[in-house]
Amino acid sequence: MLHPPILNESHIESFKRDGFVILKGGFTAAEVVEIERATSEIVASPEVSGKHWVYHETSLKNGADDLVCRIENLSPFHTGFAELSDALKPSAGQLLGEDTVLFKEKVNFKMPGGAGFTPHQDSQAGWDAYAPALVSVLVSIDPATIENGCLEMVTGFHQKGTYRQGEPLTDEDMTEMEFIAYPTEPGDIVYFDCFAPHRSAPNMSDKIRRIYFATYNRLSDGEHMASYYADKHITYPPDIDRDPDKEYRFKV
Repeated sequence: MLHPPILNESHIESFKRDGFVILKGGFTAAEVVEIERATSEIVASPEVSGKHWVYHETSLKNGADDLVCRIENLSPFHTGFAELSDALKPSAGQLLGEDTVLFKEKVNFKMPGGAGFTPHQDSQAGWDAYAPALVSVLVSIDPATIENGCLEMVTGFHQKGTYRQGEPLTDEDMTEMEFIAYPTEPGDIVYFDCFAPHRSAPNMSDKIRRIYFATYNRLSDGEHMASYYADKHITYPPDIDRDPDKEYRFKV
């Protein structure tokens, strides 16, 4: 059974000021074992249309190996992730000022040879069409290091809102930004605003870097997870549901 992590006033003030906050050891070692077990089970499950969504990529190390890079829409199909997403709701609510609902979720696997993520704001993916304010919660399953592509954040720029929709940040946008790497250990939790710029490097090490991400919006803004995934299925479906004659573009 996972306990709900609770933030203190210092955490909440840091989040408001910086756009993110890190809760070291948010889950215990025993709880991390439960989360890791759920992650191993979901990646071993068959890829079936209408179930959890699996995405693949080609290894940057040799240009040949097929890697699982991301699995989304987990909670409806695995009780372990339903429990995890529920456990994170109260602390997300502390940052959003009221009860929350799950908006979306995923595990980013970033296997050895896995690609990184270009500098972006999550809001640039069009999330504000569903809710005006969202908080993402990162749970580190493995050690996330500089070598295997840990999260890199910028302090304070969440206050500027969305730079533009559908495109990552440009060099001009980032003129005054300083991206700082924040390595995390299993059980560490990072909360960040949907407007907070962030990125991560490719994993050219020999160590996997699995991270669970859950995103929440205020309950008063409605429940949008079903409509979000229905819309995304049209533009960027899981690999098993793709039309081989159609090109799909990952925005941010």
